Amino acid sequence: MDLNAAIQFGQLVDYAYAAAPKDLTNRAGKTQNAGLIGGGVDYEVITTIYANDLATDMNPLRSNDIVSIGLVLQASGTGDTVIAIRGTEGIQEWIQDAKFLAVPCPLLLGAGKTEDGFTAMYKSMTVGSGGGSPSVVKALSNLPWKTPVTSLTVCGHSLGGALATLLALDVAANCPSPFNNPTVYTYASPKAGDPQFADTYNQIVPNTFRIANRLDLVPKLPLPPLYEHVLGLFELNPVKLAIPPEILVKFDIVCEHSIKSYLHLLSLLAGGTVLPLQPVCVP
Repeated sequence: MDLNAAIQFGQLVDYAYAAAPKDLTNRAGKTQNAGLIGGGVDYEVITTIYANDLATDMNPLRSNDIVSIGLVLQASGTGDTVIAIRGTEGIQEWIQDAKFLAVPCPLLLGAGKTEDGFTAMYKSMTVGSGGGSPSVVKALSNLPWKTPVTSLTVCGHSLGGALATLLALDVAANCPSPFNNPTVYTYASPKAGDPQFADTYNQIVPNTFRIANRLDLVPKLPLPPLYEHVLGLFELNPVKLAIPPEILVKFDIVCEHSIKSYLHLLSLLAGGTVLPLQPVCVP
């Protein structure tokens, strides 16, 4: 795995977190630099992505809330395109009370089953916050690209990792070239579907890097045997094996799961510039 690429796309996911979920302002035209080598790459936002928030048993009405969930970006002067999807404030409630019900995968016939909450949220993803806005997949070919698209990378953190997994299968199975051969980077993603879904995904979307902190709870859920991870695991260790061992990230559920902790651990492996932890996560 290219560590700088993993950091670069993780930084774009972190940028997707920069706007509050209830801020529905389309960030089209905003720019963000990402990457640690050669001064990084400048990306321009083509559009914000919106979705119904993740409902839970504790907060079932949340599914009626429209939130900003991600960004479509394009590297300046090139056809390299990125879809970056953030997580949700509801993920901890989901961990506590979700029943992990499975529904038939709506993306491809015979692709097994996917987790119902993730599936419902994915089906609600659009490139506009108003009623009747097109889905991300249907809108891709007609977005106002600055340069003709030559590649697509889909990336996401936490719940956004599960949504990125669903989106990657959808574009690979249902979109024309050049969108149908995506590269995927997920960070702290829970499992999106059952073993049949994972097998289907692995065949259709082989260029996947699933990055997981071994002490992060979220990538371990939902539990097997009903759910199974897709391939591509790249495991991060927040403890440096030495005498005595060195703690790299504070032992805390939130800290072990944070996208900034993932970026910190990746940058330590890459060498050079070390990206900072959140102050509360410094051990």
